[in-house]
Amino acid sequence: MNEKVKKIKVLAMDVDGVLTDGGIMINKDGSETKIFDVQDGFGLVLFKKAGLKTVVISARSAKAVTVRTKDLKIDKVYQDAFPKIKAYEKMLKALNVSDEEVCFIGDDVPDIPVLQRAGFAVAVPNAVLEVKRVCDMITTKNGGRGAVREVVELILKAQMKWDNLIKH
Repeated sequence: MNEKVKKIKVLAMDVDGVLTDGGIMINKDGSETKIFDVQDGFGLVLFKKAGLKTVVISARSAKAVTVRTKDLKIDKVYQDAFPKIKAYEKMLKALNVSDEEVCFIGDDVPDIPVLQRAGFAVAVPNAVLEVKRVCDMITTKNGGRGAVREVVELILKAQMKWDNLIKH
């Protein structure tokens, strides 16, 4: 696992169930409210500070995702991406990376084709069984509750970048 992680240049992930706990609150006006974990967010900031790229691939579209990904300066954001593999292939070309240089975090069936291609495939504990079966790792933290941060730390520590990033 460590050798795979050392090659990672891009952290790509789903939104619902990975960056959030999967819950969606529908407001009276029809807009959605999503809750994102601040430690996941700071982890993504550190990942970018290390010179690596971040990507979101979601089968759905939501203004909350647009706002949050802009705030975090996510490099590539693909919403309404179904099937997700098409967005994944666009991302590979846009960032000029290979499968083995991508870590993807997913939780549900639409993520499987991407997880099967990514160099390091990660599931969250709340993922469906079919997703867990194709992954290299299952995080200890749930989606929307620190799972992304856990993966960020794993990658940055394996690449010997973590300690320099957290120095004041």
